[in-house]
Amino acid sequence: MNRSTTKYKTLLTRLKTYESLAVAFSGGVDSTLLLKAAVDTLGENVVAVTSVSPVHSRREIEAARACAKALKVRHILYDPGMLEDEDFLGNTPKRCYYCKRRMFTQMSNEAKALGVSNVVHGVNCDDLGDYRPGLKVAEELGIGAPMVDAGLYKSEIRELAEALGLSVARKPAMSCLATRIPYGEKITREALAMVEAAEAALDDLGFSHYRVRHHGTVARIEFSQEDLRRVFDQELMAQVVAAVRQAGYLHVAADLEGYGQGRMNRVLEES
Repeated sequence: MNRSTTKYKTLLTRLKTYESLAVAFSGGVDSTLLLKAAVDTLGENVVAVTSVSPVHSRREIEAARACAKALKVRHILYDPGMLEDEDFLGNTPKRCYYCKRRMFTQMSNEAKALGVSNVVHGVNCDDLGDYRPGLKVAEELGIGAPMVDAGLYKSEIRELAEALGLSVARKPAMSCLATRIPYGEKITREALAMVEAAEAALDDLGFSHYRVRHHGTVARIEFSQEDLRRVFDQELMAQVVAAVRQAGYLHVAADLEGYGQGRMNRVLEES
């Protein structure tokens, strides 16, 4: 038995301590593995709960819906009203804290309305080393982190997801669309829609690891190193520019550093 399998058994044992459970479900590999483990352990006493708002792309919501259906689990979608939260819209370095505070509070209320008192999310041990103020609010609100308790890391989660035949095993990590907007620049429905449209266009063009960073009328695109080499093909480059401009941007730039998670947090490191 390898280490990841041992940790997975620890996760299952941990989940058995709950009578019923609501899983914060985005459709990514982390929350999908957690949901799969919960369903296998608790069966019909599990509900998947997904936040639906302009900070989440419609494609991701539909993917989450399909994934929950495949796992044959009850799936609740709710609107946390993110664009009504002035603390969140102000886009300070505590943006993720305010987002998660509203999201988890509403999620807990949805769960309680169904008679479910425990909520968990798919944070893993790798997440603990990044700047993630949302983890603080999860702890404050009593949102469980069973995969952290089991000592699971991202690579192990992907390995387990593949072994269990989960379709999302190799799915790239995604994040809230608000993370594409620099701190200090107000979050608006229009900016989020531009980012969503531009990233959908890149997906349609066959790119897999990317982020469209929103700088007003400028889209600064971070591609994976593999995609960065591809994008300098003249024909493909023209398609990228046309598609991203169609999303509402006047200028389209490729970041020569390539894709990097949490790049927008650099301003915090340098201040």
